[in-house]
Amino acid sequence: QVQLVESGGDLVQPGGSLRLSCAASGFTFSRYTMNWYRQSPGKERELVAGITSVGGTNYPDSVKGRFTISRDNAKSTVYLQMNSLKPEDTAVYYCNTILPYAPNRWLNHWGQGTQVTVSS
Repeated sequence: QVQLVESGGDLVQPGGSLRLSCAASGFTFSRYTMNWYRQSPGKERELVAGITSVGGTNYPDSVKGRFTISRDNAKSTVYLQMNSLKPEDTAVYYCNTILPYAPNRWLNHWGQGTQVTVSS
């Protein structure tokens, strides 16, 4: 059974930093791309960072240079270091991976989310 459990969300002031963690289980973590998404009220869920099985990363322009995704395959954990936080970063942050369940069939898996609020 695949499980993704996020932690680390909090209330932080603008300009502050947070590190989110996502502990994964139920699959061979090291083989798959891991992603962080976020969703704020009234907006669509958006990708904020991705890391491949070999460590390649990608970010949208909105967070590039401020957010860093990393992974520890020994701990089956993916992290999101967020610096220079802005009020518009306020959202629920979700851990995500896409896993095969049949030949050429893939399924999205999501964690329960962790709330990040950036406010003074």
